[in-house]
Amino acid sequence: MRTTRTAGKALARRSRGIGAAAVCVALGATALAGCGGSDPGDGKGGASPSAGQSAGGGGGVALPKLTGQKIEVAAVWTGPEQANFTKVLDAFEKRTGATVTFVPAQDPIVNFLGTKIAGGSPPDVAMLPQVGAIDQAVAQKWAKPLGAAAKAELAKNYSKGWQDLGAVGGTPYAVYFKAANKSLVWYNTEAFANAGATVPRTWPQFLKTADTLSASGVTPLSVGAADGWTLTDWFENVYLSQAGPEKYDQLGKHTIKWTDPSVAKALSTLAQLFGRPDTLAGGPDGALQTEFPASVTQTFTGGDAPKAAMVGAADFAGVNVRQTKAKIGTDAKVFPFPAVGAASPVVTGGDAAVALKDTPGAQALLTYLASTDAARIWAAQGGFVSPNKNLDLAAYPDAVQRSIAKALITAGDDFRFDMSDSMPQSFGGTPGKGEWKDLQDFLKNPKDVAGAQRKLEADAAKAFKG
Repeated sequence: MRTTRTAGKALARRSRGIGAAAVCVALGATALAGCGGSDPGDGKGGASPSAGQSAGGGGGVALPKLTGQKIEVAAVWTGPEQANFTKVLDAFEKRTGATVTFVPAQDPIVNFLGTKIAGGSPPDVAMLPQVGAIDQAVAQKWAKPLGAAAKAELAKNYSKGWQDLGAVGGTPYAVYFKAANKSLVWYNTEAFANAGATVPRTWPQFLKTADTLSASGVTPLSVGAADGWTLTDWFENVYLSQAGPEKYDQLGKHTIKWTDPSVAKALSTLAQLFGRPDTLAGGPDGALQTEFPASVTQTFTGGDAPKAAMVGAADFAGVNVRQTKAKIGTDAKVFPFPAVGAASPVVTGGDAAVALKDTPGAQALLTYLASTDAARIWAAQGGFVSPNKNLDLAAYPDAVQRSIAKALITAGDDFRFDMSDSMPQSFGGTPGKGEWKDLQDFLKNPKDVAGAQRKLEADAAKAFKG
């Protein structure tokens, strides 16, 4: 789950259910009242202390003095996400006296870490964007269990579902510092207004909205398919809404095959959109050459003639929107991924911090990342949602972000985690391979549903056997 991208074992370690509260996560500025109550905070985007959180620069979480200690943190974040995370690390340095270095990692991060560990120079902490990566790090005996202080901070600030996602065999290893709602569609309000387009609630309405936008002379949809994970998000949202949570869990664990009729139905539904002439900005070839950040920015630049009117993207796309002149909540708004079946889907993702060295510095950083102090810093920058239930919503910079964060916390454990992030990384999380590559090939030829299924099943079978 990252701008260059931002396998679970048991259902207890995975998210579950689709609830009305969780559906409100997706509503953003379009239905703030429907997501419960008035807008929190002082209206200025500043954070006010919440329970368990002290005012002032010292923060509320107790941290040791680490003067002279050096800590390396590896993550795949780049651009604004890296810059915002660095602000969090800077604050930790000031609090503890440690020196923290950000280590840029490549996808897939498990391969990057394997090389570092084999060379005898692992980072102290790694930010892992997949449940499967946590499992693999534990299986390889790379990951170190959380210390007492980190476990206490995690128990205080996180629901059981988020705690379970970071545990393996009942032992806590990871802190989910950053979450994401991946069931959103961002839209250019000016393009919608000029076309007379309305916000869709269902898949048929979504297709009709696309036709209305196209007739106005604006390409309906931007897709950053150069990053294959964007296509897995599209598939997962359609599949969860259409096939339901039980099938979603079964496919994610490969207890049903990708040749199952439910997969054919979901791919055929996607083909209704991807197979339409002039639906995608640049056409399929252009989409396959467009990376995720550009897919967002091109939707909100160009005045009344943007390259696209909509982009399916998680809440963290707000970082990229802010790189344009568009104002979130006015020029850029969100609506829930349209209901293909009975209800709109709620798919989440997350980035978890794991210690690769059992040192005081690594454990102190995990404790800090589990606190409201750390979450508040990135929340103020935008493009970030924290699963920390005690973070004051006033920390978020605008009403859209506050509504998304509030509904995520209100939903508790009522969600489904990103399927591709829960499967073996060789299938669900490797650029140019597995599901990413197979869905890119499907985008090129959306008529070949059966062929796409065969490729997906062959790659999944190989990955799960490994």
